[in-house]
Amino acid sequence: MERGVQTGESSLQRIWRGLVDLAYPPLCVLCREPVADPDSLCPACWSELQFIDGPVCVRCGLPFEIDAGPGTECGACIADPPKFDKARAILRYDDASKKPVLALKHADRLDLVPAFAKWLDRAGRELLSEADMIVPVPLHRMRLWKRRYNQSAELARALSRRSGLPLEPLVLERVKPTPSQGTMPSAEARRKNVAGAFLVPKPMRPVVKGRRVLLIDDVLTTGATASASARALKRAGATSVFVLALARVVRA
Repeated sequence: MERGVQTGESSLQRIWRGLVDLAYPPLCVLCREPVADPDSLCPACWSELQFIDGPVCVRCGLPFEIDAGPGTECGACIADPPKFDKARAILRYDDASKKPVLALKHADRLDLVPAFAKWLDRAGRELLSEADMIVPVPLHRMRLWKRRYNQSAELARALSRRSGLPLEPLVLERVKPTPSQGTMPSAEARRKNVAGAFLVPKPMRPVVKGRRVLLIDDVLTTGATASASARALKRAGATSVFVLALARVVRA
């Protein structure tokens, strides 16, 4: 009986989706050309994006040109290990991916969130299976007031719904109104800019203590923001901090 009920529900869902698609044909999330499935890309847009799907640094997720074997770290992580335990990203941050990422961040393109959350869910299966909760990288309250929403929080909320992993948006707080990391001239400047910028409020420390946190961000550049966030979470008692980003800057 139970199996029959599940099959019936699936059929109804397919019929409903067919009716919705008939009334509102699915469009590419980037260029708005017709596509077969909702929240997907047309072939042209798909071919322009560079997905990170090959060998990567086991720590920060930097893609390698050749497979150096399992457990290999990049030179940067060996020389100066980040505070987070593991990071992964979906896309290379380049001219093709920059447009949708910045559209989500600055142009109110919240309609991109379902597609991005689907990609995060697929690319982050390993991290999701190891984490106990999802936490977005927070904005300072003044910047949140100006922007009206936190793109990382929107991604985290959608990913929580897809994965079933609990969302804890108030666990991490940005207490310093730092300038944008994009204006910093170097990796060292980025680290100094976010030093002490994050903390876990006292009432939230029991939520974090002994738990494994999956931190969600839009772009991973030098890892300074992720490391500063991880430092605050671990000081509050988190046992592990993983980072899952929409895109990352790839340098030689």
